[in-house]
Amino acid sequence: MLDIRFICDNPELVKENIKKKFRDSKLGLVDEIIELYNQKCAANNRANELRANRNKISKQIGMLMAQGKRDEAEEIKRLVTEQAEELKALEIKEDELAKKVLEIQMKIPNIVDSSVPIGKDDSENVEVTQYGEKTVPDFEIPYHTDIMAAFNGIDKEAAGKVAGEGFYYLMGDIARLHSAVLAYARDFMIDKGFTYCIPPYMIRSNVVTGVMSFEEMDAMMYKIEGEDLYLIGTSEHSMIGKFIDTITPEEKLPLTLTSYSPCFRKEKGAHGIEERGIYRIHQFEKQEMIVICKPEESMEWFNKMWSYSVELFRSMDIPVRTLECCTGDLADLKVKSYDIEAWSPKQQKYFEVCSCSNLGDAQARRLGIRVKDAEGKKYLAHTLNNTVVAPPRMLIAFLENNLSFDGAKYTISIPKALQPYMGGKEKIESK
Repeated sequence: MLDIRFICDNPELVKENIKKKFRDSKLGLVDEIIELYNQKCAANNRANELRANRNKISKQIGMLMAQGKRDEAEEIKRLVTEQAEELKALEIKEDELAKKVLEIQMKIPNIVDSSVPIGKDDSENVEVTQYGEKTVPDFEIPYHTDIMAAFNGIDKEAAGKVAGEGFYYLMGDIARLHSAVLAYARDFMIDKGFTYCIPPYMIRSNVVTGVMSFEEMDAMMYKIEGEDLYLIGTSEHSMIGKFIDTITPEEKLPLTLTSYSPCFRKEKGAHGIEERGIYRIHQFEKQEMIVICKPEESMEWFNKMWSYSVELFRSMDIPVRTLECCTGDLADLKVKSYDIEAWSPKQQKYFEVCSCSNLGDAQARRLGIRVKDAEGKKYLAHTLNNTVVAPPRMLIAFLENNLSFDGAKYTISIPKALQPYMGGKEKIESK
């Protein structure tokens, strides 16, 4: 969310940014919010004038009454009553205008970093670097749920009866592998100096609107009927919300946390081969990382965070690449974003497994996350987030890249980094 004064002082820059994001339907919001803000300021100035007059006039009434000038005092009392009614109307108008300004303010996209490539949608995202050799197996790799079924590791049919489409039971070695990946990712981030956290899995509406755009909220979030609570779509939401209305001494920055949580998503509009199986589901588990830091350090942390994901995936023998999101593929609050994509030997292409984002001070402004420097000056922090791992989607890449077939059975090799979390097993075999 942009500062209203910034919008008023830089309307053309804000409009140009909207054009870069190909959101021309939002161009009119800039002039509208400036007009509403000017009206709010005018109402505020007049209200302040009336408040000052009220104090001055009250003293006059006392003097006139003391001098026996009752008629003059009564006339001034009538004026006070009129101005009190005007002040009440102005205060209501101020409140209404402030709400309208904030509503539009939250719809205007954040200013993207100058390094972000211009593009209309995700088809114009730009590959940055590839890590690891893309495998081309000498046998046909089954679909990921068929791999799991070969190990008696999944039951979608029973889950469909219990919860409907988009849910699953994981079992046996596959379920253990799922938990092992999460445990390894947790310890990996702790070793990077991040503090481990398990957050609330539900958040209030003011936190939801503080961390994401209205469009994202409608497409993702499940609301608890009859309560001001939403199920989280990622632990980043409640982790950033942890710092709502706080002032952190500058010397305590950066705040680096890694969190585990289940996640719940509507996944509207899912379709195609990547949307079947367990690629897009309504419930999954995730290890996340967030950073709250000084503005001048946010890009440095951005580069550290996506590199951690690359390192983690390579330690599990999964080839990955980094993909920079173009302007049209950035959510409204984001300044810059990289997707980390894993190689799928089955599809012979990459698919998204992590998303690293720098949100500048947008979330901090919405949630009141401030920092106090040594001189006592307060300013807004920058917030960043990145997926560490999100099985079971990440599990798809793991299974495909560590699978072998001898003509009779399938074997999944367990990389050294993961073996301590699998009871020392070096491989698991199909049943």
